[in-house]
Amino acid sequence: MPEAWRGGWWAGAETIASPNYGPRPAHTAIDLVVVHSISLPPGEYGGDAIERLFTNRLDWDAHPYFQSIRGLEVSSHFVVRRDGRVQQYVSTLNRAWHAGRSRWRGRENCNDFSIGIELEGLEGDPFESAQYAALVRLCNALAQQHPLAHVAGHEHVAPGRKGDPGAGFDWAHLQRALGWSRACFPEDTTPFDNVDAGASR
Repeated sequence: MPEAWRGGWWAGAETIASPNYGPRPAHTAIDLVVVHSISLPPGEYGGDAIERLFTNRLDWDAHPYFQSIRGLEVSSHFVVRRDGRVQQYVSTLNRAWHAGRSRWRGRENCNDFSIGIELEGLEGDPFESAQYAALVRLCNALAQQHPLAHVAGHEHVAPGRKGDPGAGFDWAHLQRALGWSRACFPEDTTPFDNVDAGASR
């Protein structure tokens, strides 16, 4: 049974509305999922810092690392927590501020035509089974609403500038679990086999 959507908001996620979004260009096909990783502070999980960052309520003085991102206004459509809980911050009908300067298969400005999904985790480290299960469920739900054709990492749409989700993300597992064609995924994630988490990109 298709899970309910209302105005680009998914019933399978906790809603936490972010002010950091804008309109998509008219008549834009939303056909790309961009997978990210985030933890605030880096390597610390379970707190409310991601939520506070995406809603412009982060106390910049609460941790030394926050000084390096002071004033940052960003968002993502979804965050998948370590235990598999899904939070939604921006309607999929709107443009979240997640990819920044980016390019995918000849198209610039991926925010215009993509859905951003942040996995709670540290770039390069492994992710939890519950997160993969939630990501698969979410991608399948998104495919009910949008003409998804591609899934890529932030590292693929902004190479040299971003490195997430990193070598710890199991693209092979995601492709198998979704059952989508290899053509939907970045070329440098193939062959789809068990990849050594320490392998270079």
